[in-house]
Amino acid sequence: QVQLVESGGGLVQAGDSLRLSCAASGRTNSLYRMSWFRQAPGKEREFVARINWSTSDTAYADSVKGRFTISRDNAKNTVYLQMDSLKPEDTAVYSCAVRLIGAAQYGYWGQGTQVTVSS
Repeated sequence: QVQLVESGGGLVQAGDSLRLSCAASGRTNSLYRMSWFRQAPGKEREFVARINWSTSDTAYADSVKGRFTISRDNAKNTVYLQMDSLKPEDTAVYSCAVRLIGAAQYGYWGQGTQVTVSS
């Protein structure tokens, strides 16, 4: 089992920055990949960014590339999402997810944190 706790959401203006955190506990020695997803009202959940735990390889959705940065702190079992130059269209509930070593899909999800960007 892995437990995920997100923090850092809030209400900001367009152009501002926020940093989200997702702390993992439990089977943290089996982490393969941690990712951020988001879901806006009336829309499907979409991939935002991911980081491979052992290699730090990253990938981003085109919509956030160049503005968002995903990083991790192994010692704290925490992944971060630094969000710069925020736009109103970034407004969504952001959730982190974990894929364990040997797993075919994400098996654990956080509760989500609201990010609201006003114009």
